[in-house]
Amino acid sequence: MKGSNFLTENNARFLWHPMTSPEDSQNNRPKIITESQGVEIQDIDGHSVVDAVGGLWNVNLGYSCQPVKDAIAAQLEKMPYYSTFRGTTNDVAIELSYELANFFEPDGLSRAFFTSGGSDSVETALRLARQYHKLRGESGRTKFLSLKKGYHGTHMGCASVNGNAPFREAYEPLLPGCFHIPAPYTYRNPFNETDPEKLAQLCVEALVDEIKFQGPNTIAAMIMEPILGAGGVIPPHKSFAPMVQKICNEHGILFITDEVITAYGRTGAWSGARLWGVKPDMMCTAKAITNGYFPFGAVMLGERMVEAFEGNPSAKIGHGYTYSGHPVGAAAALACLEETKRLNVIENAAQRGTQLYEGCKALQEKHTLIGDVRGGHGLMTALEVVSDRENKTPIDPKTASTIQEAVYSAGAMVRVSGPNIILSPPLVLTEGNVNTILSALDTGFNAV
Repeated sequence: MKGSNFLTENNARFLWHPMTSPEDSQNNRPKIITESQGVEIQDIDGHSVVDAVGGLWNVNLGYSCQPVKDAIAAQLEKMPYYSTFRGTTNDVAIELSYELANFFEPDGLSRAFFTSGGSDSVETALRLARQYHKLRGESGRTKFLSLKKGYHGTHMGCASVNGNAPFREAYEPLLPGCFHIPAPYTYRNPFNETDPEKLAQLCVEALVDEIKFQGPNTIAAMIMEPILGAGGVIPPHKSFAPMVQKICNEHGILFITDEVITAYGRTGAWSGARLWGVKPDMMCTAKAITNGYFPFGAVMLGERMVEAFEGNPSAKIGHGYTYSGHPVGAAAALACLEETKRLNVIENAAQRGTQLYEGCKALQEKHTLIGDVRGGHGLMTALEVVSDRENKTPIDPKTASTIQEAVYSAGAMVRVSGPNIILSPPLVLTEGNVNTILSALDTGFNAV
C-alpha cells in the first residue's frame, strides 16, 4: 500500500467521485478514510469520528461485525464465484433465497431475484413490472409513477423515476413514460399544507388525478420509498402508503417499495412496508443486506408476480447480472441476516433514533439556521438548514460546507445534501455515540 504522502498528493487527480464535479473534488480534496472500527472511522491524519452517515446508509452493524467478515473469508476459500445464470447455481444463493423468503413472509414476499446493489434492484423491479403486464396480455402498461423528492438510484430507468432534478437533468432525455406526484413533504409542498394527514390525502388525490389523466391501463407500476431518504428524510403520515397501495390495487397497478435504505431494521421495523402495514408486489433491497461489506442486492417478489411467472413457459426472464447471487455476497448476506436478527437491531434503532431526533429538535430551538427536523422513525433523521427561517430560504452551499467541516472536526461525520444535513448512523451505536453526534452538530452550528 502506498504511503500517506502518495495518497495525499494523488487525491482526486485520477479518480472521479460520484455525486460531485471533478473540479470540486480537486479544489476540495475528499477526506481520505483509512481505518474503521465499531461505529467510528479514522482519516489519514489519525482523526477519529463517529460515522453518522453509516457508510452510505448501509453499515447497519458497524465496521467490526466479525461473523460477516468470517463468512466472506470462508466463502472465498471454498468458492469465490459461480454464476446463477440458466443451468447453474450455487449452494449459498439457494440458502439465502430460503432465509429471505422466511424473513419477508410477513410482507407477503416469497421469491428473490439477486442483484449487485440498489440501482440494480430498482432497474430489475421496473423491468419485471413491464414483463408482468405483458405476460397477462396488457402490453400497453409501460408507464411508471413515483414521488417528487424520491430517490431510486442512478441507472437510466432509476434516474427516470427519481424525483430530484440533480440526478436527472444532466442525463435527459430519460426513459419516457415516467411521471411524478407531489411528495408528502410537510415543510415544502405545492398545497402549503402543514398537517401531515391532510397532506397525505392531497398527495393521494394528486395520484388519482394522474392515473385518470394517463389512463390506468397504461401504467405498469408505482414505486416509492416508505420514508424518502436521500431526498431529505421525508416520512409520510401513516395513512399514506396504505392509501397508495389501495389505489394501485383498484387500478391493476403494481406497487413497488424501494427499501434499499429502509429494509433490515433502519426504521425501527424490519421493513418500511411492515412499518406502514402494506404488502408490496415487489420490494427492492440492498445496502444493509451485506452491511456494506460486499456489493449485493435482492428484489423480493409477492404473489401476483409468482402467479404470473411460475408455471408459464413464456415467462423467460431476459435480465440478470454477472454477479446475481454471487456466492461471496450471498454468504455475507446470510451472516448479516443472522446477526441482524440476533442483535434485534430494530429495538436499538428505535431507541437511539428517538434520542437522536429529540436531540436535533432541541438543537432547532437553539439554532435559527435549523428550519426543520425530520425523522422519528428509527435511525434516519435530517436537519433542513435555512438562512431565513420565516421565509424558509435554503442556506448557501458554502455555509453548509462550513457547518459540515466544523461538525467533522468536533467528532462526527455527517452528510450534506442540498440544504439538508442527513444522519443515518449504524443501528448498533450507543447512547454516548448519539450524544457525540449531537454535541458535534451543536459545535458546527455555533461555527456559523
